[in-house]
Amino acid sequence: MTARPAQPPRPTPLPARRRDAHATRARILEAARRELTRDPGSRLEDIARAAGVARRTVHAHFPGRAALVEGLAAEAAEAVRLAVLGVPAATGDAAADLARLVLAVWPVGDRFRSLVRPVRQGLGADRVDELLAPLRDSVTRVLAEGQRQGTFPTTVPPGPLGRAVEAQLFTLLDCVDRGVWSDDGTGAALAALVAVGVAPDTAAAKVRGPTSCG
Repeated sequence: MTARPAQPPRPTPLPARRRDAHATRARILEAARRELTRDPGSRLEDIARAAGVARRTVHAHFPGRAALVEGLAAEAAEAVRLAVLGVPAATGDAAADLARLVLAVWPVGDRFRSLVRPVRQGLGADRVDELLAPLRDSVTRVLAEGQRQGTFPTTVPPGPLGRAVEAQLFTLLDCVDRGVWSDDGTGAALAALVAVGVAPDTAAAKVRGPTSCG
């Protein structure tokens, strides 16, 4: 009986290949996040090794370091957006609402703290503005409402005051990144409330409230 000629392997279906490509890209980004958090000077070779892929595979998805950092920034932007969307609607208690916002976004900042120093990682000011826009809008609204309620002083307008809170949070995240502080978000939320004029005892009660409520 004549043997049949060997059949060439069937090509991988396109959807499966796309899934594989997406999975590889996600693995590279996760490795980049870990490595850049561990060492901001990590090279593409280090990231490829941590991801378990060849450097050429990293280059196939990200032509260079800037593209890789932009990939992380895109993930961070989406995580910020989802965190803000997940915050319960305004309760009429601006101090509690601000605490909820900080508690919601702190884990995102902690996860992506390799991007805490944007200049270090090559993100421009415009990209940072885009990344933080949902959070800034929400914080400004809460601060404006708190000033109308008399909860927060009106010495500084809501927009600039929100930027001051943002700068404080970035500084605290940088302290975490440097290993000189650790926090689950409660300390950061307390600091934010005190910074906008809430008495420390009241601020502590507001932070405990949203924490205990989930």
